[in-house]
Amino acid sequence: MPELTSVLLVDDNSKYLKDALPFYGYEVRAVFDGVQALKALSEKNSKFDIVLLDVMMPNMNGWETLKAIRNDEKTKHLPVIMLTAVNEEQKMVSGLKIGADDYIVKPFLLPNLLARMEAVLRRSKWHSESEIDKTADVPIELLTTKEKEVLQMAAKGASNKQIADKLFVKEVTVKTHLNSIFKKLKVANRTQAVLLAMQTDLVK
Repeated sequence: MPELTSVLLVDDNSKYLKDALPFYGYEVRAVFDGVQALKALSEKNSKFDIVLLDVMMPNMNGWETLKAIRNDEKTKHLPVIMLTAVNEEQKMVSGLKIGADDYIVKPFLLPNLLARMEAVLRRSKWHSESEIDKTADVPIELLTTKEKEVLQMAAKGASNKQIADKLFVKEVTVKTHLNSIFKKLKVANRTQAVLLAMQTDLVK
């Protein structure tokens, strides 16, 4: 019988996910804040496959916790998905730069979170088994010059309106460019596109 995927859920309001995830084959350990999360991760026999990390928490917030996870040799490659009610592009980009693997805004639909978790775990498995070099296979060169411009600005936290104003185009044109980018990069959303842009050094 295969081992269950082990999730460390770091959230001061974790009851919903703690109750729901086991139905989908996940073993969940829930902690209240970043301090408890780092303690759990440092335990001698702890082995987590993925961390779901809330941003707004008492004692130690998600950004500080993520930095600590990435600075620890034992956990620096551990997949982390940020959970937050703050829907701000700049903060999303900050999280990706610190080292988040993905980012999902509350309130979210459970199937959406499950799909993101599966994608991040798959990517992590590919890296650990050296089956694929994700950064080498991203077809950034397929993007037009304009699409690269749009993606670079999105990765710096610019909204669609800000991008449109800077490029002297309509917002609907920016949306068209983004949809084309998603299709070419084979990603589902802005967050994943920005993450790939960072992995391929399109955005420094």
